[in-house]
Amino acid sequence: MVVCYPPETIPPLDPGLVAEARASMTKVSEVVVPPREAATFEVPAGGLFRIVSVDGPQVGDLNLFHAHDLTERFWSGKTRALHGTHVSTGDRVWSTIPHLRPLATITDDTLDWYGYDADGGGVHDVIGTRCDPYTRHLLAGDDYHHCCHSNLTRAVARHTGRPEREVELLVHDVMNVFMCTGFTLDTHQYFMKASPVRPGDHIEFLAEVDLLGALSACPGGDCGDEHSSDVAACHPLLVEIYEAPTMVGWEAASASGYHWPESAG
Repeated sequence: MVVCYPPETIPPLDPGLVAEARASMTKVSEVVVPPREAATFEVPAGGLFRIVSVDGPQVGDLNLFHAHDLTERFWSGKTRALHGTHVSTGDRVWSTIPHLRPLATITDDTLDWYGYDADGGGVHDVIGTRCDPYTRHLLAGDDYHHCCHSNLTRAVARHTGRPEREVELLVHDVMNVFMCTGFTLDTHQYFMKASPVRPGDHIEFLAEVDLLGALSACPGGDCGDEHSSDVAACHPLLVEIYEAPTMVGWEAASASGYHWPESAG
């Protein structure tokens, strides 16, 4: 057995530079994401952002885009192939082909203690897609308009001034922030259980390019029971944006250096 995509050959961010940035970072703005809704935020390359639990246990669905080209966006599948089903401090979140570069690096995670539990569950997964109204209708036969897919679509539409039906195609599979998930040991089906997140917990990222983020406060609340409905208790999430002095020797992430063959059409 071999690991398909060993990430050890990818140079990591210099831990000293990260520590220097974190020691002197200053909060410049914040965005409150209401329960069962989504909001957008922007972070310049070299800046940091935190997603914070504030009032109660709450899961968030995160989309990330290159701020100047929304077709370059978070690629959960490649992030999963490189780092595993769940991510934490030191892992990177990667963008889509043809760019394939780190959009951000996780620099701090107060839930890194959780690891994997006896059921195989872990926190911050990159395996779930996002709750969406199409699957809800397929399984339950009704129309629910506050699934994370719908929330993210509305938020990106507001930010860009473009129609919801147009930007819906830009919304993509998410990083499930604070969500506790895994695959059942017998049937290998995706499961969720109550998140261990509590007020004050956070996950922090350093932006490696200019970022546009969109975060939905999932209608499932802590996702211990159900989602895609108004049943669960839900809470807001807080996004804090920080600036840090320019890190000597640090450069924003470059797009893939792959070159097509000259014969390619």
